[in-house]
Amino acid sequence: MPSVNRALLGALRAAMGAVAVLLLVAGFRASWDSAQHVVLAKGREHGTLTVADCGEDTCTGAYAPKAPAPARTGLTIEKSIAVEKGAVLKVVLKPGTKELVRTGPAGALHAWLPLAGALLLASIVIAGGLALPRVAAATAATGAAIAVATFTLL
Repeated sequence: MPSVNRALLGALRAAMGAVAVLLLVAGFRASWDSAQHVVLAKGREHGTLTVADCGEDTCTGAYAPKAPAPARTGLTIEKSIAVEKGAVLKVVLKPGTKELVRTGPAGALHAWLPLAGALLLASIVIAGGLALPRVAAATAATGAAIAVATFTLL
């Protein structure tokens, strides 16, 4: 019987490890959609957006490119709590779209916010399912630090 218990415990730990890895991979993929444009911004079109109006999910306004670029209208940026009418945001244009991403430290942290949430969720799985409290505490602290820093900078 003890060998069966060890096998079940090993299978449970493998499953919990897979869940933790899945959470982290999903958080990274969700973050990378926006973060790649902030992290790898060289060669992309930079500018500023003066927020004129915000809908439920996006904000629009006057876009002023940093370097000579074609005139663009209808550009949008994801709405965040910190965006107010009249705010001037440093942005980068996602290639091939009419979507802008905020740059700078606040934009980078905002882009990595889904990963912060995934770190917090994974820490629960690591603590409870894998019985690794120190690793879980470090994972949770990292996720919380990103979330708090994002809230502070935005």
